[in-house]
Amino acid sequence: MTTFFRWARRCTPVWWSRPCRCARRRYRDPDSFLSCPKEFVVKFKSNLLTVAVVCALSATSFVASAQTLRVADQGDALSMDPMSLNESLQLSVDGNMYEGLTGRGKDLSLAPALATSWKQTSPTVWRFELRKGVQFHDGTPFTADDVLFSFQRASADGSDMKSYTNDIKEVRKVGDFAVEIETKAPFPILPDVVSLVYIMSKKWCETNQATKPVDRRKGIENAASFRENGTGPYRLRERQPNVRTVMERFGNYWGKVEGNAQQVVFTPIGNDATRVAALLSGEVDVMEPVPVQDIGRVNANASTKVMVGPELRTIFLGMDQKRDELLYSSVKGKNPFKDKRVRQAFYQAIDIEGIKTTVMRGASRPTALMIGPGNNGWTAEQDKRLPYDVEAAKKLMVEAGYPNGFELTMNCPNDRYVNDSRICQAVAANLAKINVKINLQAETKGTYFPKILRRDTSFYMLGWTPSTYDAHNALNALMVCPDDKTGAGQFNLGSYCNPKLDELTHKIQSENDKAKRLAEIKEAFAIHAADVGHIPLHQQSLAWGMSKKISLVQRADNFMDYKWVHINKADAR
Repeated sequence: MTTFFRWARRCTPVWWSRPCRCARRRYRDPDSFLSCPKEFVVKFKSNLLTVAVVCALSATSFVASAQTLRVADQGDALSMDPMSLNESLQLSVDGNMYEGLTGRGKDLSLAPALATSWKQTSPTVWRFELRKGVQFHDGTPFTADDVLFSFQRASADGSDMKSYTNDIKEVRKVGDFAVEIETKAPFPILPDVVSLVYIMSKKWCETNQATKPVDRRKGIENAASFRENGTGPYRLRERQPNVRTVMERFGNYWGKVEGNAQQVVFTPIGNDATRVAALLSGEVDVMEPVPVQDIGRVNANASTKVMVGPELRTIFLGMDQKRDELLYSSVKGKNPFKDKRVRQAFYQAIDIEGIKTTVMRGASRPTALMIGPGNNGWTAEQDKRLPYDVEAAKKLMVEAGYPNGFELTMNCPNDRYVNDSRICQAVAANLAKINVKINLQAETKGTYFPKILRRDTSFYMLGWTPSTYDAHNALNALMVCPDDKTGAGQFNLGSYCNPKLDELTHKIQSENDKAKRLAEIKEAFAIHAADVGHIPLHQQSLAWGMSKKISLVQRADNFMDYKWVHINKADAR
């Protein structure tokens, strides 16, 4: 491997050695680097992927300066548009360049960001005082106009962040440095909700024809896909989708940057072995996730370590419960998933402890709920799975009229969650025991997410971290009846629907009495469990591999804040 990396260093990547020459103009912007649009970017064949990765890693030497942080992940941030995909990796990467009105501290507590303070002036109105003297990366001053514009953009068609704004009635300007947000009903956790509505420059978006969000469902791109103009501590220097993203410290950042990383090079490396080798050889400083089978090897290496911690994300399976006939099934004329007995049979046929032992190597926590410990509303009392029982599952299938099972396509990512495709393979093997033949379609998240977000699926895997660390977020995004106009149930991709759960979710949103609110959450979860609305699997564990010369903060939501990363001076590049 060392010889291979030495050889790879000799390849000078054309995307860095000179500006990209495109049909209309040269894409190099001194304020916010814009790489070639993807129609001009070379599409590497799968058998050239490793070479592309190595060249991307070796190219670090061309941009390296003092305190360059090199980060690798199993997948890429799919867009620089912070409203195009509600996915934690993308929001984490983009969140180093963009900010919301509120943010998170090292302990995930709510913290001021572009708003310095907030208060409830009436049951349905919140007033946010905005930070003065803030600049976007192009030097444009930040004002209330940018807040109004950003919330309108986040609520627009194509936005993947509509579930964060669907309960907002109006955002009003109160001078240049204050806004009022009026909600449709009392909303005590609104300051938590808006932390991921990243603020964009109205002027920049209008100038660059990016007033509408990038719509990944329809494959619509704009300048915000490849460029950025936020207020965060880092600004975009270079963007090559699926190859690498380079950020540099923004000198006019309003806040304090505790770390010393002047530049960050983010490289997606989908292959587990290649990603681990890059860390062990010193080609990258931080990478995640560390495959569970390699944690011991990384810890045994003299210069690397693994930081392990609990993650708030829940991995689950969803089923199309709306269509009268499944899109991808051998059953014609009806939908087996409309029968609760079939959904329960699938649930009880899955050996979750076996998956924990053989696939996750113990690095998972089986769950019966759509949220895990650390989220408000979780209770151990309710977190009890239905028993793994193949015979009971077979009986349910017979009762539902499927004694011989059926054939079904399952959609699964292969570069998003820890061992995601292997989990799906294990589920397929489990379901074979009740005569269900799974045709597994595992693919990169770049094609997987647009497909399932169109609800073009019959059976799928998804992971969810409540951004507010509260049960309401999961209920509103994953379990209420989908409403494409408001964004409610935006990620309820199988269209599970129970009006009683919807009613409770609305009550939970407005309830200020903690005891009443917890009781309503418990009732909503009980309804969902009784319906087998989804099949919860587990909460996965965080495993970040890093050089021992790196110190950072590991957030339980799997966000990585580069402003808190410190590189030992002896290792400065």
